Amino acid sequence: MHSGTSMAEVKKKSRIAIVGGGLVGALAACFFAKRGHQVIIYEYRSDIRMENSHGQSINLALSFRGREALKAVGLEDVLINHHGIRMQGRMLHDKKCNLKEILYDSVKGNCIYSVSRRHLNVVLLNAAEEYPEVQLHFNRKLMDADLEKGKMKFLNTNTGMTEDAEADLIIGADGAYSRIRRIMARRPLFNCAQTYIEHGYVELSVPRRKDNEFAMKGNNLHIWPRGEFMMTSLPNEDRTFTGNLFAPFHVLQELKTPEALLNFYIEHFSDFLRLIGKEELVKQFFERKPQTLISIKCKPYHVGKTVVIVGDAAHAMVPFYAQGMNAGFEDILLLDELMERYDSDFAKVLPKFSEIRCDDGHAICDLAMYNYREMRDLVTRKSFLLRKFLDQVLYTLIPNSWIPLYSAVHFSRMSFRKCITHKEWQDKVLRTSFLCFTLLTFAILVVPFVRNII
Repeated sequence: MHSGTSMAEVKKKSRIAIVGGGLVGALAACFFAKRGHQVIIYEYRSDIRMENSHGQSINLALSFRGREALKAVGLEDVLINHHGIRMQGRMLHDKKCNLKEILYDSVKGNCIYSVSRRHLNVVLLNAAEEYPEVQLHFNRKLMDADLEKGKMKFLNTNTGMTEDAEADLIIGADGAYSRIRRIMARRPLFNCAQTYIEHGYVELSVPRRKDNEFAMKGNNLHIWPRGEFMMTSLPNEDRTFTGNLFAPFHVLQELKTPEALLNFYIEHFSDFLRLIGKEELVKQFFERKPQTLISIKCKPYHVGKTVVIVGDAAHAMVPFYAQGMNAGFEDILLLDELMERYDSDFAKVLPKFSEIRCDDGHAICDLAMYNYREMRDLVTRKSFLLRKFLDQVLYTLIPNSWIPLYSAVHFSRMSFRKCITHKEWQDKVLRTSFLCFTLLTFAILVVPFVRNII
């Protein structure tokens, strides 16, 4: 895994401080250590491998962008073939308990994989620790930093002592509420906007059947679209499902009593209620508070040649396109590609990363917002299903030219901005084609009638 390095290479090695030991931070450690740089991860939490920290709860869907990053450090196989659960499409549940499957890619058979956030984090931390260049420091809370000089102050939450640290490059991988980003926000010409959507979520777990099999079809992302709100469920390796109720806070606030909750589920999600059971639903729902959902856009993603933010620290998004982790992993893959192109010259790598990635980060945040409406509402409309049908027909006939938006996002590395532009082009083609067809039909019907009159 670790090749030898020449004397010329050794001179170029840098000290890398990664603030945040979550998914993206741990992956970044693997990439930079693979290049021979000295890496220290500073993580605010304790080591999740020692303690069963709950952390963030929404299950993860791993797709092409994330897989490509994992492949580059030799981790794709262990996560896809030995852990991930293949999801071939959406399984829609209507109010009458009827099911309809919509495949993600009926042409090429591409799929996404359900993975456990905690398991993935453990695998990445273990992989990072295998590199002798990597050190892991847990229970370290970043207090302040001089970004231009690469200097940081951490509080050791175990001892209460303050520790100084210094690095050639600081990578902020410290999540949606990033301390590094907040320090960057003090600087002129740094733009940052955060949006809390007026919807929250509550996590619910569906147990496996008595025969230890899945209670529902295990190779689908299950969705209960109900217009203003919805439920989703992703399969787990232990044959359970992790479900989430997404709804406006005014809806969630009405569910204050067991009676109100059960009546709500009887009316809107009766098949889910049968699977989880009344007692278990009430127990799970009231033992945790609804969680908020935030979207963050900022620009630039770097400071000089000393600091860069990645993942949720740079572009936190609502979870409805399942691209938060994948986009974060692609950040690291892109950084590595730029490191290769510019021979690890941070003065060239970091500005280029911002130039390429900022607009893409904004685009995927917008797409994630749009997909919430699609999942809870549009998927039930005939116009949406017709568009899906046309997309699949054209994708079958001209797969290299007509790539549906979902496939472009999940099964390619087309830039997110280009995904949107490509979709706008497709919309224009279909509108023009429909107009031409309408005019042609009108001409066929009307011209003979006019001739007869004349």
